[in-house]
Amino acid sequence: MTLKRIYIVAGELSGDILGAGLMRELKARHPGIEFRGIGGPRMIELGMQSRFPLETLSVMGLVEVLKHLPELLKVRKTLKADALAWQPDLMLGIDAPDFNLGLERALHAAGIKTAHYVSPSVWAWRQGRVKKIARAVDGMLTLLPFEADFYRAHRVPVAFVGHPLADELPLDTDRRVAREALGLAAEGPLLALLPGSRANEIRFMGATFFAAALTLSERFPTLNFVIPAATPARFQELKTLLTAYPALSQRVTLLDGHAREAMVASDMVLLTSGTAALEAMLCHRPMLVAYKMAPATHWLAKRLVKTRWISLPNLIAQETLVPELIQDAASAEAIAGELGKLLLQPAECEALEARFAAMHAQLQRGANQRAAQAIEAIAAGQPLVQGET
Repeated sequence: MTLKRIYIVAGELSGDILGAGLMRELKARHPGIEFRGIGGPRMIELGMQSRFPLETLSVMGLVEVLKHLPELLKVRKTLKADALAWQPDLMLGIDAPDFNLGLERALHAAGIKTAHYVSPSVWAWRQGRVKKIARAVDGMLTLLPFEADFYRAHRVPVAFVGHPLADELPLDTDRRVAREALGLAAEGPLLALLPGSRANEIRFMGATFFAAALTLSERFPTLNFVIPAATPARFQELKTLLTAYPALSQRVTLLDGHAREAMVASDMVLLTSGTAALEAMLCHRPMLVAYKMAPATHWLAKRLVKTRWISLPNLIAQETLVPELIQDAASAEAIAGELGKLLLQPAECEALEARFAAMHAQLQRGANQRAAQAIEAIAAGQPLVQGET
């Protein structure tokens, strides 16, 4: 089946990156194919006719969503009418599940094939949503294998396509080359600190990370630290915070960006949970995940979240490979204690690096190509491959 028109709605910058990779592959396989919906600069450069700016759907937090709800409902109504008039071969929602699943459900009911790329966290909380997803899409495309297992168990057509980040990062990492590129000492232990990309995360974790680093610096005189700030704003916040720890000033290198290179250069990583944990795994570095949140948020999360782990390496492995210290457990003393154990166990760290390399290879599957193949199958009404992980 030759695909002529695909309607794509991406929710944020990460969706624009995924969408652009998929569009590039579909254009190579189906010359003349057209794309319409919502996309960012990468998708627009590849020919996307974006009906609204990408930022339209980038609303975070319950209060903010409620404030913008009338506008979002109007946007969804407009996109529904636009897609029905355009009659695409398939509509694909990329992430933004609260917005996209409603649009997918409406178009699916109208006879248009639908798919969703990037699973919402139904395996972790609000698992009842899987029934709504089953009514909304003809297929789910997941980045991670355990997500596909969940959908198979609930008899939702699914394709595990792999993670584009795993395709992007090489299977071989060179610690020495990375240190040289960043101007870091070639010898001696190095710990990368990634306290988060949001101001709130720096507020909750920044001082704790620095206090843990201070304790470790006293126990390990040759240990140095590298801190890649996620944004220029975080760089300034961390630079200011660091002035409260003068004993660390000669042992810390603060970078504006370069998180990936810093992780490759390091011997281990201390980070907050999120995509950074996946990146550290794909850089094959042992890590400790520590996270704090507002007390009310933590109270609610404990009652809603159904998973044993919060970090992606543990979720992918379905076992505890990475220590996780959450809320009250994430004290500077506990963090320093766990990292101190790792620093004294080089053989265990080497084994963990090898395990992460094997997990990297599992995710390195040519995600763009597999996603395009899944889109072709769904549009043609063919079954997705269920057994392959």
